[in-house]
Amino acid sequence: MAIRILPEHLVNQIAAGEVVERPASVVKELVENSLDAGARRIEVDIEAGGARLIRIRDDGAGIPEAEVGLALARHATSKIDSLDDLEAVASLGFRGEALPSIASVSRLSLTSRAAGAGSAWRVGADNGAVSEPVPAAHPEGTTVEVRDLFFNTPARRRFLRTEKTEFQHIDRTLRRLALSRFDVQFTLTHNGRSVMHLPAATDGTGRLRRLSQVLGERFAAECIEVEREAQGIALAGWLALPTYSRSQADLQYSYVNGRAVRDKVLMHAVRHGYRDVLFHGRHPAYLISVSLDPARVDANAHPAKHEVRFRDSRSVHEFVFRSIEQALAETRPGARPAAAAVAAPATLREFRQSAMPLAAADWPVAESGAAEPLAAYAALAGSDEPGSDEPDATATVAATEAQAPSPAAGAVPPLGYALAQLHGIYILAENADGLVLVDMHAAHERITYERLKRAFADRHVVRQPLLVPRTVEVSRAEADLAEQHADEFREVGLVLDRHGPESVVIREIPTLLAASAAEELVRDVLADLAEHGTSGRIAGHVDELLATMACHHSVRANRSMTVPEMNALLRAMETTERADQCNHGRPTWTALGLRELDRLFLRGQ
Repeated sequence: MAIRILPEHLVNQIAAGEVVERPASVVKELVENSLDAGARRIEVDIEAGGARLIRIRDDGAGIPEAEVGLALARHATSKIDSLDDLEAVASLGFRGEALPSIASVSRLSLTSRAAGAGSAWRVGADNGAVSEPVPAAHPEGTTVEVRDLFFNTPARRRFLRTEKTEFQHIDRTLRRLALSRFDVQFTLTHNGRSVMHLPAATDGTGRLRRLSQVLGERFAAECIEVEREAQGIALAGWLALPTYSRSQADLQYSYVNGRAVRDKVLMHAVRHGYRDVLFHGRHPAYLISVSLDPARVDANAHPAKHEVRFRDSRSVHEFVFRSIEQALAETRPGARPAAAAVAAPATLREFRQSAMPLAAADWPVAESGAAEPLAAYAALAGSDEPGSDEPDATATVAATEAQAPSPAAGAVPPLGYALAQLHGIYILAENADGLVLVDMHAAHERITYERLKRAFADRHVVRQPLLVPRTVEVSRAEADLAEQHADEFREVGLVLDRHGPESVVIREIPTLLAASAAEELVRDVLADLAEHGTSGRIAGHVDELLATMACHHSVRANRSMTVPEMNALLRAMETTERADQCNHGRPTWTALGLRELDRLFLRGQ
């Protein structure tokens, strides 16, 4: 066929193939337009899973009479005016493709009244043909109705799933948008039935309420808030505790400058931040929002704007990873308030009087609340050097405990004081709220592991020269990366030299790593550098070895412990990072408050 210009209507339908995948895509584009217009209230009405009707109402700025007709013109937008605007996009929409693309595959009407205008104006489009604007009755804001989606493209319509499935996609899309703008009220109805009502949230309580409504009560109860800023990048959001991990990656929400994205750099950074506390094969749940100068991120990297491209992905990855790692390091007893506060007696004496009385000889502390001496527990002390070969069930908390501050006079520590050992596995303790149960091996494993990591870091990485240097065949691009990042490889214990256009030579490796794994490790690290601009594989391998050592150097099940030894372990837990989970992501302790105990025994009923 001869080369010719395509008809405008066909061009719009081709664009619709990129922008309008299903009814949920229409909802996303139209709601983002409402948010860009400054709406504080957005109503979404759906019929037949969106195939029959999608109606979006908002109270945003509206469109002036002279511009209503232009809103349905291709590449007509109020959001960018020059290349500089495109390179620093601060709005959710900007290309001016959504409305004409949607109008080309549906029967669309747009009614809008600009702020301060005397009346509203309506414009329609049927099979791509746009009508003249006419006056209409409408409050300030905009309503867009999309009827009979894909009526003129039967093949596209046949690809739609069942009404229930399409509505589920719409519901998920709107919830994802609602988690990006807590200050906006969202409502959703389906076939005349109210499905979701999310009031605007202006404070911490309101935001937690929205988290509970969208992500579930348990997520809201088992998450920690993170808020950090450095080098022009800000991170805010909520991280589910490792004990709330998932079997699949279904509760992971990432936003960049308010835009919901699926970004490999962010996903890898978050996963890396959870690496020390997540059970094998589990996925973290989180909601994170990254803010940075729009000029440092390309929002025009994907037709549907699901992906972005960072100008300096390495700095973003490092910042997000470090922020999450530091936030999760605070997951230790007493570091965060309990999800449900329990009214507790003010002093230890009052608590003892209100609970079952104990013999004085059974109580492990003086009435002042001071902890018992550590002599008995220190008897368990042994070698914890990174190169030690003796897995002799040693205790490595004495040094940590010796430096920990003693509880204030009359105060009860978060984990309380030990009462007894249960089946040689669990420690039973009593705190101001009720009963605490501790898995002694899991807790001691975390304490030992954190101490080994600190010792290893303080000594810096010890390198071991290879008797016979190993040559690794790589691509030219990977060899270039190895040469560029030689200093960083050296910092983590790998000394590499470029051997040729497509090969490198390994001359030294970290002492803790086996020479047999060096080649595979180098290839994996280079792959990470090419994909994410950074790699944590070497540190990850070292941590795995230290975690194994910590497991072998921790107290075993059926190891009899005295009350002072148990108390020393509790105090060490309270001062150890990530002490809420063992090295494998399992919980190390749990608690039963007095109210829960009362319910178990029907007290007061």
